[in-house]
Amino acid sequence: MISIQHVSKTFSPVGHRGADATAVHALNDINLEIADGDIFGIIGMSGAGKSTLVRTINLLERPTEGRVVVDGQDVTQLAGADLRAYRRRVAMIFQNFGLLAQKTVLANVCFPFLAAAGKVTEADRERALGLLERVGLKEKANAYPSQLSGGQQQRVAIARALACDPEVILCDEATSALDPKSTNTILKLLRDINRETHVTLVVITHSMDVVEKICKNVAVLENGRVVEQGPVERVFEAPSAQATRVLLGRVDWDA
Repeated sequence: MISIQHVSKTFSPVGHRGADATAVHALNDINLEIADGDIFGIIGMSGAGKSTLVRTINLLERPTEGRVVVDGQDVTQLAGADLRAYRRRVAMIFQNFGLLAQKTVLANVCFPFLAAAGKVTEADRERALGLLERVGLKEKANAYPSQLSGGQQQRVAIARALACDPEVILCDEATSALDPKSTNTILKLLRDINRETHVTLVVITHSMDVVEKICKNVAVLENGRVVEQGPVERVFEAPSAQATRVLLGRVDWDA
């Protein structure tokens, strides 16, 4: 269980020492509960605070206020080796894939082993090859990212995310750079991985189509606040927030 409790995040301009008026309040009193094994969507327009929120879960951004509690532990208090151990439980998939251009596909998938232990064993390589087979790219093990399509690169990124058996995978606009066919392939792969491993998926997106295809529950952000949340079916059938209706295209633009 991921429990986000009264989380706020404020960014102050570098070198700014004056009044608070120029600070950016990216998140304002966010409260969310994400169950183990859920596929939870976080959606909103650009600037709504989606990426900042997901980065508080793995503490790439520390909340200004509030806390993130995972399985009963306040992870916002972690530091050093404990923080590194926690982050190994929470993998992340990025919009731009985040692959290392000078390393082969196999070396990219092995990178978490190298980062964790300072070396890559033969057993690690065998596991990485198994993960590449799982995402349908074992034959590309010796290729380089530049030799792959965008959809293939994202599948490599998913294999890398699975390398350390994460409990949570954060998907930050993971399909927004892909064409519709590649998007569907990635969403199906993520859904199947969730069903097989029960890993919790947190899907950050601006696309209601993505939410409808893969997510079980959803929270809608606007200006750093949660304006609506609940099961996807209910939110789609009877949206209560104006921001949700805009995202669904259910507004009269001529009104």
